Amino acid sequence: MSSAPEASEPLHGLYALTPDDNLTPRLAALVESALQGGVKWVQYRNKTAPAPLRRTQAIELLRICRTHGAKLIINDDVWLAVEIGADGVHLGKSDMPGGGLATARDALGSKRILGVSCYDDLARAELAVHAGADYIAVGSVFASASKPEATRASLATLTEATSRFKLPVVAIGGITAKNAPQVLAAGADMVAVLSDLFNAMDIKSQAEKFRKLFKNHKSRLS
Repeated sequence: MSSAPEASEPLHGLYALTPDDNLTPRLAALVESALQGGVKWVQYRNKTAPAPLRRTQAIELLRICRTHGAKLIINDDVWLAVEIGADGVHLGKSDMPGGGLATARDALGSKRILGVSCYDDLARAELAVHAGADYIAVGSVFASASKPEATRASLATLTEATSRFKLPVVAIGGITAKNAPQVLAAGADMVAVLSDLFNAMDIKSQAEKFRKLFKNHKSRLS
């Protein structure tokens, strides 16, 4: 088993968001296919699973990510990320009740990653930056099949975020291999994708397709 990527590995490229799937072997197989296609960043999300299953799944995905030299970020749950030794956590508006981003930063320490959803709100992005976020996520950039009610953020908002903040910006929401060039042109450092990756007939090939999009797209922060 290989080690996790070095801390200096850039937040750049395809960011795979896992589907809600309570069958751990199937979920593991899906993620394995994405990793075989070159994915280096995986966010574990399961909004429906009970806590014991979430822990089991997160541990298994962390094992697979380590094998492929990829990083695993846990959605919503700082304490789970710390407990299992994941590489970081991603938080939305209400994912850290009673504490907030500063508490999350303290719990994670300096070596784990803190990502924050900022939707279309650059004031929230400003707060996230000051709280020590390692990246901010902007979106939903397009209509999202997995979150149809999500707040929409324009490409102009995405561009403003990339020009204002000197840390990686993740574009999220309805992103496909077809429309990803638009968000890259708008300045995004990463694209967070769920449906267009994990619903593909060939997940490995789809991941490779996204990887090719980034191949000639140099990170603005490099």
